[in-house]
Amino acid sequence: RSPTEKPLNPRDQWEEHCTDVLCCVIFIVVILGYIALGILAWVHGDPRKVVYPTDSYGQFCGQKDTINENKTSLFYFNILKCASPIVLINLQCPTTQLCVSKCPDRFATYIDMQGSYRHNKSYWEYYRQFCKPGFNKPWKSVAQVIRDEDCPSMIIPSRPFLKRCFPDFSTKNGILTVANQTTFKDGRGKTRNVTDLREAANGINNVLDARSVGMKIFEDYASSWHWILIGLFIAMVVSLLFLVLLRFTAGVLFWIFILGVIGIIGYGKEILFLLLMGFAFPHSSMYHSFLMGTTCMIILCIVEVFIILMLIFLRNRIRIAIALLQEGSRAIGYIMSTLFYPIITFVLIAICISYWAVTAVFLSTSGEPVYKVMANQTLCKYANLTCDPETFNTTNVTKLCVGAQCTFAFYGGEGFYHKYIFIFQLSNAFVFLWLVNFAIALGQCTLAGAFASYYWAFRKPADIPTCPLFSSFGRAIRYHTGSLAFGSLILAIVQLIRIMLEYLDHKLKGTQNSFTRFLLCCLKCCFWCLEKFIKFINRNAYIMIAIYGKNFCTSAKEAFFLLMRNVVRVAVLDKVTDFLLFLGKLLVAGGVGVLAFFFFTHRIPVFTQETPTLNYYWVPLLTVIIGSYLIAHGFFSVYAMCVDTLFLCFCEDLERNDGSTAKPYYMSASLHRILGKKELSPKKAMG
Repeated sequence: RSPTEKPLNPRDQWEEHCTDVLCCVIFIVVILGYIALGILAWVHGDPRKVVYPTDSYGQFCGQKDTINENKTSLFYFNILKCASPIVLINLQCPTTQLCVSKCPDRFATYIDMQGSYRHNKSYWEYYRQFCKPGFNKPWKSVAQVIRDEDCPSMIIPSRPFLKRCFPDFSTKNGILTVANQTTFKDGRGKTRNVTDLREAANGINNVLDARSVGMKIFEDYASSWHWILIGLFIAMVVSLLFLVLLRFTAGVLFWIFILGVIGIIGYGKEILFLLLMGFAFPHSSMYHSFLMGTTCMIILCIVEVFIILMLIFLRNRIRIAIALLQEGSRAIGYIMSTLFYPIITFVLIAICISYWAVTAVFLSTSGEPVYKVMANQTLCKYANLTCDPETFNTTNVTKLCVGAQCTFAFYGGEGFYHKYIFIFQLSNAFVFLWLVNFAIALGQCTLAGAFASYYWAFRKPADIPTCPLFSSFGRAIRYHTGSLAFGSLILAIVQLIRIMLEYLDHKLKGTQNSFTRFLLCCLKCCFWCLEKFIKFINRNAYIMIAIYGKNFCTSAKEAFFLLMRNVVRVAVLDKVTDFLLFLGKLLVAGGVGVLAFFFFTHRIPVFTQETPTLNYYWVPLLTVIIGSYLIAHGFFSVYAMCVDTLFLCFCEDLERNDGSTAKPYYMSASLHRILGKKELSPKKAMG
């Protein structure tokens, strides 16, 4: 072989054909079915059911082109029956709900209205707007009105919140009041204290306080968003700078960390020794303390000896890991476009999340109104049974269960579509998991193909293909959609099982069956481990797919056995990479966070005049810190994929070549020197 002739490499054996075609076809069919499910949900669903409150007759309040168009608020006949504001929002309160144009602004009772009706009919004109539509019998007895719930027995000054009429609570001198009053008439001949509504009042006030805090947070974002963007831009620059510096400082950072750990352990032993030497232990407690301290010192000695021995015996593999980290930084320097590929993955995942959320909302709002019997009596056998509001008053239910009402419960139906809403929701969640995992898999395979083209370039950077990232993306989509879908399908099934186990655990949390809880805990632990293992196998399988172009199962098997043949190198590289990237994430997020803290708290004199006035300075501060961490994670995930790809290529290089002229290594000169070879291959001499 002449010095200028390129030797064969694994990428020359790349199989240019589609892999896992059957899974690809299934994946496409599932996507088409998912689109059909979305269309079906869109036809049957109505998201207005989430936006608008619904009265006892299943009609929307405030919906255009209906009789309730101008009645935007929901009024509760007897709010005392609703113990919690959550009950009110979920429309599960055993009292009649009515759409009204405005909430009541005064205290009034039906008894007082009847007493003044003969000489003041305006009282009734005001009161009737809170009665059932069409009711115009102010002379009807109070008992019959309350029994039939034609009108509320009382009305309370209220204000609309979430389009529902809540009592107008306020605190005066530490005393809970409604319209500056501490008592009110309940319309049944009794005087009640507003503290009877304390539970509901506390919940509502908390929601109102949260709303006020939310408005302040929105104001803070409005006045500081441009500074937040500047902070995130700085985080991006620092992340890029850190990746560049890793080429020169990876080894230094690692050895500083190791020496620091050894120093801390040695210092800890010295402190324990000085403490133990000061002990006089005539008493048993002192003896036990001495024994415990001695045990701790022995454990620290063992750990220190173990670390030192590990460094001695694994020193060459640690050097290889550091060299691969430096090589990864060099590869990214040649293919800078890879750093911005996570944006594509983020967009794909955002589309999946949006489609899943919209479909879930439309599915949950599908169907016709379903009415159920809401009874005050806990022993009523008709409670929670379905009913017909048109004929309910003619049945025996009102006689057997005094005060029972046929109230709107939820939207559903008896048809095929409505019976399988839960199955559709489950399918929606499963396909969502599959698509998200596919988007991640596509990114991993694309990046692996780009970095593999760097490693197997005989002369770097001259032999690196043009637009390696775009070419790799095209190969992954054109030839390996089925393989990526296959790996994503396996992972999605495991994740769905984990979700179902979490749901069962939540449902069984209150049970006393210890064996069931133990079994469920074991299953959750096993499937968590299985998910981690599948993610590891998938990641390396996608790398092998990008190198050889084989199907998923073959690539997963070859990747697994290749890693097992280099298990020590895998462990060392994994730990070294994890440490340095974790250090980088802390450096970026912490450094930018400290800078943001000094800026938003007016501690940088140069920018004092530019710093916006905020309600909560921690709002932009936390946004900058979290955003910086996510940006660093995005950049470093590319770096981690680069290192993993180069490592598998390195292992393949060692197994296929021997460094001779006939079979030269494709690795960099630094890796070649670490292996202890005296002479370089022809390409090194030419490089």
